[in-house]
Amino acid sequence: MMQLSKWRTDRPALKELVLEASQALARLDADRLEELALCCQVLNRELKGDLNPDSSSSSPGRGKRKDVKAEAREAAPAMVAFAGVLDATRANLQVMHRLRAVCRGELEYSPWEKPDGHD
Repeated sequence: MMQLSKWRTDRPALKELVLEASQALARLDADRLEELALCCQVLNRELKGDLNPDSSSSSPGRGKRKDVKAEAREAAPAMVAFAGVLDATRANLQVMHRLRAVCRGELEYSPWEKPDGHD
């Protein structure tokens, strides 16, 4: 597990971050997901500084716009898969919330309504 402090010297490829996030979500590893979210925030701040011509900060990756674009293209399929996992997780969470509400007697389903909320 990569520590946030190692981020600046050992930044993994974007594709690796997305794949690891998908795996952490599948394992419901909330701690790792939070750590990865922090890494992504750092990455976004660094990229904003790197790609902003008015930025006076001197970050290690400054001037690597082509590398970032290539990395993003390479990670695109993994990001699409991760987005699908996130959507499925959201849908499952909605179902769980509705089922809990039904168990508590707060909701009732009609025989014609689908419990997952999808048509």
